[in-house]
Order: sequence, then structure tokens, then C-alpha cells
Amino acid sequence: MPLTPEQQAEIESERATPRQTLRAVSPGMEARLYTAHPVLDHGFVRVIDYMGDDAAICQAARVSYGKGTRSVQNDEGLIRYLMRHWHSTPFEMCEVKFHVKLPVFVARQWIRHRTANVNEYSARYSILDREFYIPRAEHLAAQSTQNNQGRGEVLQGAEAQRVLDLLREDAMRSYDHYESMLSQDGQQGLARELARMNLPANIYTQWYWKVDLHNLLHFLRLRADSHAQYEIRAYADLMCEIVADWVPAAFAAFRDYRMDAVSLSAQGAEALRRRLAGQVVTQENSGMGAREWREFVEAWGE
Repeated sequence: MPLTPEQQAEIESERATPRQTLRAVSPGMEARLYTAHPVLDHGFVRVIDYMGDDAAICQAARVSYGKGTRSVQNDEGLIRYLMRHWHSTPFEMCEVKFHVKLPVFVARQWIRHRTANVNEYSARYSILDREFYIPRAEHLAAQSTQNNQGRGEVLQGAEAQRVLDLLREDAMRSYDHYESMLSQDGQQGLARELARMNLPANIYTQWYWKVDLHNLLHFLRLRADSHAQYEIRAYADLMCEIVADWVPAAFAAFRDYRMDAVSLSAQGAEALRRRLAGQVVTQENSGMGAREWREFVEAWGE
């Protein structure tokens, strides 16, 4: 169960008591507020609060750029101009606060994005729940032989079952020992801040994560990419849907100019110009290294 009864009661109470406001609101985000969207086996993402919308981005841009933006005829065009030319400050005028429940090993990847405010559930003061991330069979893969950071072939049959059994058994055994060390039944009981060290990295934690739109889009560009680890990508894919409802014009521009765009180095741009002029371009005469050449070919063909 991704939500405790107390959390569910809090959500229902908040959604049952709408409030009047004079601030700008996003209809798409209002529909998302407080709702817990499930991720993985026990995780979730929910929006706690937000500030701003597409119009807030344009308002900030027009204040700071003045006459320079008056030739843009509408807000959507202005947002696309800002995104296309990497004018990031106006996007920082929008903020969102998420409540995220996620495995600890995913949290350790996530926290590398040092551009947000984070408050995490503390196992120094509270006892963690007996909830662990166990991958579905289709996400249980061997180490890639070509990429030290990636996965290879999906495990099959008895080998897959052996690994799943080990994951479950180790997680449960660690939690049993965690409870035993905390217990005060006939003993003093170990401090929570010490007992937690025995827990595995697939146990779930929770945090509030507040971030501005510019840095959120940077996070999504990296973590919703097809090369990102599946577990963090599952969260990023859901957050993409939430952002698309919150600031649809900004997200459409982000998808066009960042997520679905192709970036070229100076050597890549020159190679493409030479190809268009009918010249034969190879890695040897392109000035690109082997990896960059492979990426160039993947994007533009042989």
C-alpha cells in the first residue's frame, strides 16, 4: 500500500476543503494537487503545492527583457523563444513541491541534483516501514557488457527466480534484525540512528522536494532519457505528465527543444554540411571520436 491511512485521510481532507485565492492557478495542476500517483511497487509522487503557470513565465520575461520581447505575438511564442535561446531565468519564477516515496538507492541518485530544497523522512527519529523495492521480472537484467552503467539481457527462468528470492530474503532478514536491535523487550534497545545502518538500499524512504521549473526541466531532461536507470526514469516519466498539465506551453517547448532535439558539436555540424553538399564523410575525416561518431550516425544515418 503506497499511502498510510493517515496520509490518505489527510489527502481527502485537503481535497474536500477548496479555498479561494487571488493568485494565478493552473487548472491542470489543481486537478493533480494532493493525489498520490503510484510509482514502482510501493512508491508514489504527489504535488503538495505549486506557484505560477505559463503566464508567470511570460510575465517575468517581459519585466526583465522589456522591449526585446514585444515582437513576440503570444505567450506560447514567447515561451518557445525563451526555451530555444536558453533564457532560463523566467522559468525559475515557477515552483513546485512534491512529496515522493522512493527506494533509498534511487534517492541517492536523485539527490545529486543539488538545485532543490529537500526534507527527508528521518530514520534517526522514526522507524522505517517494512517496504522494499523488488523489481518486476522484465526489469531484472544482467550487467551490460558494453556499458558499465547499464543493463544487458533480461534474466530468465531459474536464474531470475534465484535473484528475486535473494532480494526478498536479504531484505526481510535485514529488517528482522533491524526490529530486533530496536526492541526493548528484555534489553535496552539500540539507538534508531545506529540500527538503520543495517537496512538495505532498496528500502523505501520519503521526502518533500521543492524545485523551480528551470531546474525541474533539467532533472527531467536527464532522468526521463531512455539511457537513465529504469527506476528513477519511472518517477521522471510520471513527473513529465504532471508538468505537462501544469505548464503545457512550457512543457511542449521543452519537449521540442530539449527532450526530442538533437545537439551537434562544431565537428558534427560541419560533417552534416559536407554531407548535404554531397561529400563523403567518414569518422576518419570528420574530426569526431569513435563514440561521438556513433551518436552522429544514430541521429543522421550512415
